Formats: sequence, C-alpha cells, structure tokens
Amino acid sequence: MKLTTRALSGMLIILLMFFLSCTSERSLKKTELSFILLPEQCSTPDGLAINNNGDLLLTCPNYADPSKKACILRIDSSFNVSLFYEFEPLEATGLACPMGIDVASNGDIYICDNQGWAGTDEGQFKGRLLKLRMSGTRVDTVIEVATGMEHPNGVKVRDNYIYVTQSMLTKVEDSTGLLTSGVYRFSIDDENIVLENTRKDKNLLVTFRTYNKYCQYGLDGLVFDSKGSLIVGNFGDGTLHKISFDKNMEVDQVELLAKTDFDYTLDPETENFLEQVKTCKMRTTDGICIDEKDNVYVADFSNNAINKVSPEGNIEVILQHEDNDGSEGKLNQPGEPIIFGDNLIIANFDMVLGPDKVNSQRDPVSTLTILNLNN
Repeated sequence: MKLTTRALSGMLIILLMFFLSCTSERSLKKTELSFILLPEQCSTPDGLAINNNGDLLLTCPNYADPSKKACILRIDSSFNVSLFYEFEPLEATGLACPMGIDVASNGDIYICDNQGWAGTDEGQFKGRLLKLRMSGTRVDTVIEVATGMEHPNGVKVRDNYIYVTQSMLTKVEDSTGLLTSGVYRFSIDDENIVLENTRKDKNLLVTFRTYNKYCQYGLDGLVFDSKGSLIVGNFGDGTLHKISFDKNMEVDQVELLAKTDFDYTLDPETENFLEQVKTCKMRTTDGICIDEKDNVYVADFSNNAINKVSPEGNIEVILQHEDNDGSEGKLNQPGEPIIFGDNLIIANFDMVLGPDKVNSQRDPVSTLTILNLNN
C-alpha cells in the first residue's frame, strides 16, 4: 500500500501526540543527569524504600513547608510519581514527620516519625516508630510500635526484628560530654512500647559516641550486608561501623569499617573552611544503601557528594557537585540513596544550612537525582 504525503504527515502527528501524552505523565527529566522533579506536595524528600510491588516509596516530612501535609509518594519503574499516603498529624504537635522507611516481607511499612527533628518544644521526646499495616495496596491501620523517642531516624526490617537508629540520646550522660546515639531493636509484633531514651531501655541494642564536637549528630543510616551484619553510619564522625551478631542475635562484635580523611578538629568558622574540606572523602554519613557485592553507597550530606565504600573499607567519591539550586538534577544536599534497578536514586534534602555545609540556601524545587550505575 502506498501512503500519500498527507497520510504520512497525519501519522507522524498522531505518533508525536502519543509520545507527548506518555511523557507528560512522567516526572523524569534529563540534563547531564537524569532526575525526578517532585510535585509541590513534597517540599522535603527524605527516606526511600522499595515495596513488594517493586515501586519506590519516598517519605516527605515537609520540614521546609509544614503547611504541606506529610506524605509518602510512590514512584513506579517508569518514574511516574503519585501520592501513596498522607499522614495524620500527631495531636500534641500538629505535625507528622516521616523520615526513615522500610518494608517488611509481608508488605507492612515501618516509619520513623521524627518529631524531634522539627525543633519544637512540643515535639521533643515525642518521636514514634509506626507500622502501616497494609491491606493489599492500601494502608489499613496505623500502629504505634514505640513512642517517646527523641530522634528516630533510619529503620530496617530483617527477619523478625525492626532496627532503628536514634541520632541523639541527650539523656545519656557521657564522661566526655560528647553525644551518644544508638540502635534500638524491636520485635516485629511489638506495640505501644514507651521509651526513656536512656540505657534503661531494654530495646537499646548498642550505643556510639560522636567525637566531632563541631557536629554533634550521631547514628543515621543503616543497612544489612550479605552476611547479616548491620552497618551503621555515624554522621558527625564520617564513619561506618559493622555490627556482627552471634547465633542468638546478640551483639558479638562492633568494628570500624571505614572512616573519613576529614580532620574534624577543624573549626567550621575557620576562614575558607569549605575550600579546605570539599576534597575530603565521606565527611558525613547520612543515608546509606548496599549492593549485592556489599559495596555501601553513602550520602555525604555536608559535602554534597555520594561515596562508594568497598567491603574492605576503601572510600571513593563517585558523584559530587558545588552548591546549586537542584534545577538540573545535580546533588542538592543528598540525604538518602537507594538502588532501584540499574540506578542509584538519591533524595535531595536541601534544608540544612551552616558554615560546614556546601548547601547555602533552600531552593524552590525538590528533586531525586538518578545516577546510572552501569555508566
């Protein structure tokens, strides 16, 4: 059959309209990096997890704009973004602050509601570990696993336990005067546990001290390696630690896996501080994730970088950007990475300022950076 010029033109127009209608639904953008431009309902992207349907879940505590309801967004394999769940605020504070997120094998979702991060007097020691009990693809019930937490941040579910980092335990007195933080562990069936945030808490598994006196912020991200060891990052010290367990799942050994080459005795108020430290590796350890070869990917929140740490503890900076507004998909204060297919997806928190941070201002756009791991 021979097509006329007019017919060919008509077909091309139809194909073009079809292409535009498909791509307009996606939030995927490309400059020198691919990135996802998030909708206005997410002013502060934070935690990432993959649900049992293979979709990416993103928590949005929206600290930058509390007028927007805290929520979870869903991102499918084609990078389409949709609303998954909106949180009801805690009555005492008027806020919900979902940060760390993980998904159990049965599909239930665990959330760190970090009320303390908002910095209000009402929210102090009112953090919660929540279970979103699922019924199919929707949230059926919200259960308080633990309450009274000072600073719950990262969460991981493994076997019959839930592991949670508390980045600050200011009630724990230390002879050095330095900050203590820790990992808590709960049973998968626990509910309504009230915590004191002291060593009296039976759920407190292990504690760490943060030696960087200029950045007193402790444990943040956590992952399990292929051997079942728990790897945690101490934010202020720029360190990764490996926690091994015995056959009874009690802590058997704690060892240093990797440490920054940053000299944290250097005062951030020092002239040209950022110029001196931007070349350091893994200056801070925010969220972390791990691949099948036990390489750990670390969000260097303060240096605006992503680091890759080998199982032997060797650190490599694989992506880093100067201060920017995030509009081109560059890193903009990376807070959490996750491996999603062939890509490393990175949530850009873009919220915290200070003399030790490359990030200098809160920008109007919120993004997820996409780094293809095959390139």
